[in-house]
Amino acid sequence: MAINVGSGGADKPLSDINTTPLVDVMLVMLIIFLIAVPVVVQNVKVKLPDVRFEATATKPENVSLVVRGGPAGECEVYWNRTPVTSKELLDRAVAKLKAEIERQGGPNAPGVELPEAHIRGDVDTPYRCIGGTIYTMQQAGFAKVGFISEPPPQGTTER
Repeated sequence: MAINVGSGGADKPLSDINTTPLVDVMLVMLIIFLIAVPVVVQNVKVKLPDVRFEATATKPENVSLVVRGGPAGECEVYWNRTPVTSKELLDRAVAKLKAEIERQGGPNAPGVELPEAHIRGDVDTPYRCIGGTIYTMQQAGFAKVGFISEPPPQGTTER
């Protein structure tokens, strides 16, 4: 490597810039990015459901539940408009399911359609309240537990 000591006196600044360290750093960064980018870009391809609004056919045998968080942090569950505890919810759900199966001709009757549980959950409801209600309804034997939501205002494209 050569060094330029300059000619013409000590007061004249050198105007040559050594770019070798800059090129070395840029090459190292390029290699790092070439290795790191494929790791970040990897993902598992899935097709997410495009559910914006589905009209619900309400049948009289379906169970309508409302779940919300109470002022002291407790969970409030309403069967139609009647407040119920977790034990009462399980007992009522089992009784409803048994009555509906018997009404349709028993468990071995052809074409037995089980009722569904529809849950309306408040936006500020803790997840443990919603999850507990789902668990209780599934424990009672309800195979279909769905959520009732409010569709977005017309003209919005928000997801």
